[in-house]
Amino acid sequence: MNRNKTDYYEIDLLRLAGALWKKLWLIVLVTLLCGALAFGYTFFLVTPLYKATAMMYVNNSAISVGSAKVSISAGDLAASQSLVDTYTVILKTRGTLNEVISRTGVPYSYQQLTKMVQAEAVNSTEVFSIDVTSPDPQEAELIANAIADILPDRIADIVEGSSVKIVDYAIVPAEIASPSYTRNTALGMLAGLVVIAASICLREIFDEKLHSEDDITQRYQLPILAVIPDLAYSGAGAYRSDYEPAKKEKTT
Repeated sequence: MNRNKTDYYEIDLLRLAGALWKKLWLIVLVTLLCGALAFGYTFFLVTPLYKATAMMYVNNSAISVGSAKVSISAGDLAASQSLVDTYTVILKTRGTLNEVISRTGVPYSYQQLTKMVQAEAVNSTEVFSIDVTSPDPQEAELIANAIADILPDRIADIVEGSSVKIVDYAIVPAEIASPSYTRNTALGMLAGLVVIAASICLREIFDEKLHSEDDITQRYQLPILAVIPDLAYSGAGAYRSDYEPAKKEKTT
């Protein structure tokens, strides 16, 4: 880094790369340590969640809006998406979810169950999935299938001419849906790498100490008029300066 007469900094990228290379061992150590901490936090402190999914097919040959009826083609994907959005709203209403709670006996309030249930169209088709996440895989399957059984009648009572059929019931999930140990560990390692690399670069940028002759000639473009040799040190090209302590003479 150079500070010139206009009082701005010139960053030497090669110098920064050299500083990073010299501290490579520290970068690797901190990166691995942060990855281990992220994995440990995820494994021991984050509650694993399981996801059970039921799938349903929705169709409506004619929707009544007041006194008017709108015919919808089965091939109209935009209309199908609109239907799915409508049915998703009905799914998450208080009446539907309270009936699910009553039928399954799960110890959740309406607000808690709302956060556990998600529904969305599958590839913008008339098929939509009902996803239920829970710390208990059996409970997730129970709630998802209860919704699949209750929802068709609820929709038929609300939307005239609707048709909802179960495509696939949920099964007990065998794998954890979240958190992802691999993703969290990778994010922890990335965070550690960024922090330690930035710390080394900032320390190098704002370090104005003179460590060698090159700092004088390259950083400040000043000639070296004289060098005081370090007679107590037998290394080639050794010298003693105000910015580097003298080496102690070895005794035999």
